[in-house]
Amino acid sequence: MKISREEVEHVAKLARLEITEAEKEVFSKHLSSILTYMDKLKTLNTEGVEPTATVLEQTNVFREDKARPSLPAEKALANAPQQSDRFFVVPKILDER
Repeated sequence: MKISREEVEHVAKLARLEITEAEKEVFSKHLSSILTYMDKLKTLNTEGVEPTATVLEQTNVFREDKARPSLPAEKALANAPQQSDRFFVVPKILDER
């Protein structure tokens, strides 16, 4: 499937990307190649193939969640540049409205 430069420009505009003329040509070729490959994949018989998120036989690789004591406040605040009443002091980033 062929992707035109105009379609690349349209997608770039939607994504709010500024791309050069050379990039438009390159992206047109790359996207066309990707869609051509996708068309080829559509021809494969996937009857009876279960959808999967991974090809590895992993079920759960997380460790067991166990409750344990928290870090003491004094130790957590030890390297804080500023603190007040056992809390971190950080610069305000939102204006009042």
